[in-house]
Amino acid sequence: MADKGKFYITTAIAYTSRKPHIGNSYEIVLTDAIARYKRLQGYDVFMLTGTDEHGQKIEEYAKAAGVTPKEYVDKVSGEIKDICDLLGTSYDKFIRTTDDYHEKVVQKIFKKLYDQGDIYKGEYEGMYCTPCESFWTESQLVDGKCPDCGREVKPAKEEAYFLRLSKYQKQLEEYIEGNENFIYPESRKKEMLNNFIKPGLQDLCVSRTSFKWGIPVSFDEKHVIYVWIDALSNYITALGYDPDGSSDLYKKYWPADVHSIGKDIVRFHTIYWPIMLMALGEPLPKQVFGHPWLLFGEDKMSKSRGNVIYADDLVELLGVDAVRYYLLSEMPYASDGSITYETIIERYNSDLANTFGNLVNRTIAMQNKYFDGVICEPTDCEPVDDELKASALDTVKKVDKCFETYRVADAIEAVLNLAKRSNKYIDETMPWALAKDESKKARLGTVLYNLLESIRFIAVLLSPFMPETAEKIFAQMNCDVKDYDSLSAFGGLKAGESVGKAEALFARIDAEKMLADIAAKQEAAAEKEEKAKPEIEGLAEIAFDDFSKVELRVAQITDCEPIKRAKKLLKITVNDGSSQPRQIVSGIAPWYKPEDLIGKSVVIVANLKPAKLCGEMSNGMLLAGDVSEDDVKVLFVDGMPAGTKIR
Repeated sequence: MADKGKFYITTAIAYTSRKPHIGNSYEIVLTDAIARYKRLQGYDVFMLTGTDEHGQKIEEYAKAAGVTPKEYVDKVSGEIKDICDLLGTSYDKFIRTTDDYHEKVVQKIFKKLYDQGDIYKGEYEGMYCTPCESFWTESQLVDGKCPDCGREVKPAKEEAYFLRLSKYQKQLEEYIEGNENFIYPESRKKEMLNNFIKPGLQDLCVSRTSFKWGIPVSFDEKHVIYVWIDALSNYITALGYDPDGSSDLYKKYWPADVHSIGKDIVRFHTIYWPIMLMALGEPLPKQVFGHPWLLFGEDKMSKSRGNVIYADDLVELLGVDAVRYYLLSEMPYASDGSITYETIIERYNSDLANTFGNLVNRTIAMQNKYFDGVICEPTDCEPVDDELKASALDTVKKVDKCFETYRVADAIEAVLNLAKRSNKYIDETMPWALAKDESKKARLGTVLYNLLESIRFIAVLLSPFMPETAEKIFAQMNCDVKDYDSLSAFGGLKAGESVGKAEALFARIDAEKMLADIAAKQEAAAEKEEKAKPEIEGLAEIAFDDFSKVELRVAQITDCEPIKRAKKLLKITVNDGSSQPRQIVSGIAPWYKPEDLIGKSVVIVANLKPAKLCGEMSNGMLLAGDVSEDDVKVLFVDGMPAGTKIR
């Protein structure tokens, strides 16, 4: 295969605040699929991923956990790397921003920019968001809160160093407008130009003095280098960039062909990062691809909402390739994707077990049954064969076209459609009927050859998405013709060789049983977490202002029913005096039947943040007492009108 040149692709480096959920894992699988496809085509690929490990938030998490910041990030970075490995990603380097070489080069970058006047010392005063580690002016706030995350902000003032974004504004604007594919897709480009760049760039705060967990400014050690210069520089430090002389690896692979990042950090990668590179005199990346998010149902995943799914849990249930398949196939190109346990099981059964798995299993079984596994020369052709061949060759073109613009879900759909066309070919040719007529032996051999060759096309094209499954198919076919160039013509499979034993690629899942098992595990985990809360001797005092934040209200239960698959939960509908009924999920099923509760008046916490439990939204909490270890009593207040506030 001819070498098509280099291809350097990166993910955003993951922040080491906590273990990543499956939505965070989408990016590494997406990027891996692109990297694998480019390797398949003959490119010399370098894929980079890693972890972002400095900042005030990390310092605070570590303090709360009673460990040093380094101990904290070592643990979380290890979890992130383990998940990358678990998901079968083929990164070439995993960088950590606490790596010694990275820290030293970041200090050199900062000093170089300072020495040439692109960084200067000043003072920052504004509203500060700790989770985002961002300063905002009053006019930038939305309803008085951080415009990025919606959380509370607080006034802050401190001495800081600033990067002269304003100096490079015109140069950046001209670059983006002159390089139409630099920001992709087009909607992200328009947003950056119209909302951020053209209104005017303010100089960027690039150091902090209010915390210590960061890379010190080499010439002013009361300052630590702020996240943007530290984290964004990873894309070049990982390759050996150094202002004093860069490595051959850097010279070979930079500029990056594509930064694959979430849509929420496009601004940092298309404004701050290019300006840093312009100031350093280095080439800009060829493209920044801002992909959408993977949501739980219609909501962002959040531990506080109880809707977090972790990659390792899914892999344990379904296997690595099934998880990769769902992540890659369920994400629309320019809008957010969705994941629920119900939909992933449904796609597993329909696409993997029924379409791909069934095609491979029955074709290899028929080859063994009718020809003792030996692959025949395709000598007896009919027009219906040409349709299958054309479909296979056309699929290669479609997949290639999809990858040009990173439409990975569309590429998978094209391969799935080839499998569906192959299953239809079985119905059209009816090999079982041909097998009954000795004079049709050559025709039967040709039909099975065409099916096996179509499956070989499918296996090659699936290898970037589901590498383990592709290898299992090749093993069952006893086939070593796996290269991309072999897909230029239909007929690469060698006649005279024998297939292996037919084995199920994906066993069908009993959806009801699996969902019940998942619900039981969720209940057990919640119970364990509740029991793990430390006992406190005496009462911890709170201020009156703290208590006044809790809104207690009388509500009458109008409906109640058990939740399928959740033995301890009841779904309760209440009238709390407002215009709309309220749904609450409560773990009181061991002590109360639905009919015992309907019509009763209870006290609820009305302003509790909503949470999803076993697929049902809970908007509040019932008050109840732990009478003993095995007995719970709900607080009934019959006779009090619905909506009455408890004070």
